Amino acid sequence: MHRRHKPSAPEHKRDFATLSVPHSEARSFFNFSQLVLSAGHLRSPPVLKHSKVTYFEVEILDVQSKKQICIVDKVPPSSTLLDVKHKFHKACPQWYPSRVGLQLERNGPYLKDSISIQSLAVSSIITLYFTDLGQQFFLTEYTGPLLIYLLFYIRLSTIYDQAESTKNFRHPVVHLACFCHCLHYTRHLLETLFVHKFSGEHTPLKNMIKGCAFYWGFTSWIAYYINHPRYTPPSFGHRQVSFAALAFLMCEAGNHFINVALAQQNHSGSKACFPSPTYNPFTWLFLLVSCPNYTYEIGSWISFTVMTQTLPVGIFAFVMVIQMSLWAKKKHKLYLKRFYPEVRRKAAMIPIIF
Repeated sequence: MHRRHKPSAPEHKRDFATLSVPHSEARSFFNFSQLVLSAGHLRSPPVLKHSKVTYFEVEILDVQSKKQICIVDKVPPSSTLLDVKHKFHKACPQWYPSRVGLQLERNGPYLKDSISIQSLAVSSIITLYFTDLGQQFFLTEYTGPLLIYLLFYIRLSTIYDQAESTKNFRHPVVHLACFCHCLHYTRHLLETLFVHKFSGEHTPLKNMIKGCAFYWGFTSWIAYYINHPRYTPPSFGHRQVSFAALAFLMCEAGNHFINVALAQQNHSGSKACFPSPTYNPFTWLFLLVSCPNYTYEIGSWISFTVMTQTLPVGIFAFVMVIQMSLWAKKKHKLYLKRFYPEVRRKAAMIPIIF
């Protein structure tokens, strides 16, 4: 008889294990598929689009010499011309944005601050021409009186009666006054071009109009009286004219030497200090006042008043004394903060008085 062999316990457990593994895997796969269906369609991550921004380079050239002053780089298309002026000021601190005039062409108009850089661009490099409007302000202010006085000096028929002009003899002081007046404003023009290095003060159009109206208006009034056919010479004659003319020339020379000394002091590259007198006797006024250039300026106009003996010149000299006193007082306060030991015992413009 054959005995029925019962399977051993280990074999029975092994067969059960092999049957239970596929069932658990099927259940796991079912659960995973249900999770995928409930989550919806799988979305791929969004693709980041890198926006490419084109920057411009602005090349700034001098309008006269065509030499490159600087290059303003990384200028975004949304920038305006005012933004370029501010970046230009960071590269060249001596030129404030209000004094910077930029042109597309050398003889073209000045561009407005609100204009977009992108509207000026033909390529990635934009070339602009620079003009210092601060210097232009003083050139305009001083050129007007020079030309206006000469128009009155030649006695145009539209200003004076032609018959009376040819009939009356011109006193020598009329020719001397024309020479002195032209010398004064010619000196201002030459110093503006070759001596003065202007500070970064704001020079708005309103100040330019006021300055031109002041100087041009007074020049017209002064020139009309001095060059009039009925003009009468000074009361004390030749002595008065000679003394006043000599004083005028000395004040003009002193004003020039003081301006040269100030310009050399400001750009010497050494440690800042108050200008000191030199062997030039015109600079010895630094021992008494802190603003000797203003002292010489009012000295010129007082001398011109004595030389011509006319009311308009006297009024102009009086107004200049007031204006120069205010400017000197303001500068003197700045000098006291910077150079107290050297300036504390000096007057501002006129020794002892101011």
